[in-house]
Amino acid sequence: MCTVTFVARRRGYYLGMNRDEQRTRPIALAPQVRRGKGSMALFPAEPGGGTWISVNHRGVVFALINWYAVRARPIRGASSRGSLVVGLSGMGLVEEVEEELRSRPLGRIKPFRLIGFFPKTTEIVEWRWDQQNLTSHRHPWQCQQWISSGLDEPAAQRVRGQIFLAAQKQKSAGTLDWLRRLHRSHRPVMGPCSHCMHRSDAQTVSYTEVVVSPGQAIMRYQAGSPCQDGAVTELGLPRPAE
Repeated sequence: MCTVTFVARRRGYYLGMNRDEQRTRPIALAPQVRRGKGSMALFPAEPGGGTWISVNHRGVVFALINWYAVRARPIRGASSRGSLVVGLSGMGLVEEVEEELRSRPLGRIKPFRLIGFFPKTTEIVEWRWDQQNLTSHRHPWQCQQWISSGLDEPAAQRVRGQIFLAAQKQKSAGTLDWLRRLHRSHRPVMGPCSHCMHRSDAQTVSYTEVVVSPGQAIMRYQAGSPCQDGAVTELGLPRPAE
C-alpha cells in the first residue's frame, strides 16, 4: 500500500512516497549510501535487505508498489519484490532495466508495479508484472500520482485521486511544501483512503522524499506517519554533469 507523487521541475523533479504497512511489520532501516560497480545509490531497507524506493547518482528513482488488483500468486515460495529495486538501483537507462527485468525469474515474485524516473531523457516507465506477463507503460513527464491499497484499491485511488486533483489547483502546487502537505493530509477524513493512512491494523509507516536537481540527488526519509513530527534522515549524492 502506498502513494507516489511526481512533480516535474524545469530542471529536475520532486518525488514523494508514503509507505503504508501493517502496524506489526518490523521497522525499516533509514537510508544509506550503497556503492556498486560504477554507481552510488541511496535507499532505506527492510531488515531482510529489500527496499521500495531508491535514487542513484544519475538522478534515477525506482519506486515499487504492490499490485493488489492482481490476485495471482507464485505457486512455490515467493521471493522478495524489494530485492528487485536493490538490484536495479544503480542503473541509468530504460533499456538496461528492461533487459535485467526480463532476465529475472519473476515467476517467484508476487505481482508488482515498478515505476522508473529517468531525468536525462525525461522518461517515466512503469513495469507491471501480473504473474504471467511483464509489460511496460510510458507516462508523460508531468505531475501525476500512483496509488495502491490492499484493503480497497479502487476506493483509495478514487478518493486520493480527487484530493490530488483539487490540490493541483492551489497556488503552491508543485512546491516542496505542497508535496509534504499532500502526503500528510487526512482529507477528506482520517482513515484508510486518506493520503496519510490510518487504520486499526495498519498506517502510513514512512514518508520518503527525493529532490533531483542538475548537481545532486537528495533523499529525505521520515520514519512513522508524516502527520507526526518525526526525525528526518537526509542524504545526498553528487550528480555528474550531463
